[in-house]
Amino acid sequence: MRIVDSADPAVLQWLHAHARSREVTVARLLSVAPNSSEPIYLQLVGQVRRLVSGGQLIAGDVLPSVRCLARALDVNPMTVSKAFSLLAAEGLLTRRRGLAMAVAERCGHGPDAPRDIDLLRPTLERAVREALELRLPPGRALTLFKQILSERQSG
Repeated sequence: MRIVDSADPAVLQWLHAHARSREVTVARLLSVAPNSSEPIYLQLVGQVRRLVSGGQLIAGDVLPSVRCLARALDVNPMTVSKAFSLLAAEGLLTRRRGLAMAVAERCGHGPDAPRDIDLLRPTLERAVREALELRLPPGRALTLFKQILSERQSG
């Protein structure tokens, strides 16, 4: 799994260029798992959806450029571009000519907006599938989930 590192020169350049916008901690926002069965562009789409739904990204927040994010994640720029295009088509991101993508003003609202639980379900289904493949007892899987959740909330 690769995580965008805030010490990466491309990310630092992006942060410096967008210092006037709401500060976003890029270091912990997006990551990719290259060996996952889920395509990388869908990993990015899901993460941005969850970040918006969870309030970590709000309307007007500017995302790193396609090139900057692709370089930071060590992926093809077309992969990031595809993810951003899907999010723009959903109305979650807005394209601004000559500027970086931003979270849309009316994102995550309305009758078609996904509920938080709907965004989490695919991830949990993958975790359940892997737990079953490993023949992990349900009680141990739940204990591990609770432990990780508790660690992330306190840290």
